[in-house]
Amino acid sequence: MIEKHIVLEDTDPVIFYGVNNANLLMLKSLYPKLRIVARGDVIRVMGDEEEMCAFEEVVLALERHCAKFNALNEETLLDIVKGNTPDMERAHDAIVFSVNGKPIVPRSENQLKLVKEFERNDLTFAIGPAGSGKTYTAIALAVRALKNKEIKKIILSRPAVEAGEKLGFLPGDMKDKIDPYLQPLYDALQDMIPAAKLKEYMELNIIQIAPLAFMRGRTLNDAVVILDEAQNTTAQQIKMFLTRMGMNTKMIVTGDMTQIDLPPSQTSGLVQALRILKDVNGIGFVELNRKDIVRHKLVTRIVEAYERYEEDVKAEKKRVKEERVKNMAAGHPEC
Repeated sequence: MIEKHIVLEDTDPVIFYGVNNANLLMLKSLYPKLRIVARGDVIRVMGDEEEMCAFEEVVLALERHCAKFNALNEETLLDIVKGNTPDMERAHDAIVFSVNGKPIVPRSENQLKLVKEFERNDLTFAIGPAGSGKTYTAIALAVRALKNKEIKKIILSRPAVEAGEKLGFLPGDMKDKIDPYLQPLYDALQDMIPAAKLKEYMELNIIQIAPLAFMRGRTLNDAVVILDEAQNTTAQQIKMFLTRMGMNTKMIVTGDMTQIDLPPSQTSGLVQALRILKDVNGIGFVELNRKDIVRHKLVTRIVEAYERYEEDVKAEKKRVKEERVKNMAAGHPEC
């Protein structure tokens, strides 16, 4: 009789073992010649050597399935033991799978374009209104790359720009003050990576979430790096960020031109970067619009209403300017 320890490295043991250890109990019944004991992420196996080899191959296949789909039921387990391809394997359109096992797929033409531009380019700009899925899709692409072992880490960053409130008056230490700005990034990650695994990734710095200011001086290798809310960067900040790119690294920069919170005296670094880099090879550009909005239907109506308002304001300013020029030409200067 021999003994072997198998460590579940890429998946959450809770998902692997199943509700009330249902998957583990089924494995025990399918391999009666083995004594199987599971503690945390370690499976201790004792028994017949030949059956143990077959069991180890099945465990590795099950682990790959759990890591990819964040789900494992008894029917799928049986399929894998028999060497069959589970139905879920055929979900080719999914970027990744949520913690509930549901496929996360591009939900609009421009979201699909973002996926393709990411695959073709090392740097991709995704510009669009709130709710158009630019950040969520970008994080899904990063998680997929990590799961496929194409990279070693994910780095997510945002500029900590005050939008009507004062950062210094928020309670707590620096981390407590900054975390609210980064919460949307945490929310997306929690949708795609089981809680225990996400905690482990963050403790090991495999997934890093940091304000943009913390990027200075770093060279980022073997990573997918996402800069969110880039419309609130200065010209110096976005140049600093883009020049952090190292070997085997991809970057996605997202932003919404209608939500610039910088002081009026400052030019958005994103606006300037798009103008400077528009003809550079190896950079992809995706412009999302209100047709891509996948939040509540009211979000689309709100965006449309604000667009109409801004158009009306521009038209009124133009009318006032033309009226002023007309009065000057007629010899009636304004007082």
